[in-house]
Amino acid sequence: MDMHNDLTAQDIAMMQKELDHRRLELMPELIEEVKRTRAFGDLSENFEYKAAKQAQNRNRSRIRYLERMIKSAHVIEDRAAADEVGLFDRVELLFEEDGDTETIQVVTTVRCDPLQGRISREAPLGRAVLGKKQGDRVTVTTDEGGSYTVVIHSITKEEDDGTGAIL
Repeated sequence: MDMHNDLTAQDIAMMQKELDHRRLELMPELIEEVKRTRAFGDLSENFEYKAAKQAQNRNRSRIRYLERMIKSAHVIEDRAAADEVGLFDRVELLFEEDGDTETIQVVTTVRCDPLQGRISREAPLGRAVLGKKQGDRVTVTTDEGGSYTVVIHSITKEEDDGTGAIL
């Protein structure tokens, strides 16, 4: 089963918004651009035309991707208790090995961005801390089979504020 279809209502709303923009605004613009650049003459050396066609193809494939994601979506809700790590909560973690602390936010797969501290709920760390409480020591097993321990320092309850692009 494809795990990537577990989405929140907010994920779907964001996808639908991007889809509408791409269909209703971007698509007609790109069609015009293809027409405009086609008029420049010899297509074999017409870089503007090639670029316009590429942009059009990228837009089409992104539209197909978004349509597929929305159609196959399994809508999930955050059911974590008030004192448990839930979706979109900020979690301050102590990494026992090196004493580093780091704050992460557990998000749906389509919103993950490790550089911004947004960790997928499907990733080893996300899976390990979801549903846990402040003070819990949690062993995280990596996909490669290694493991490390984190301690949950604090949990800040957050709603999905709609930030973080859809991947």
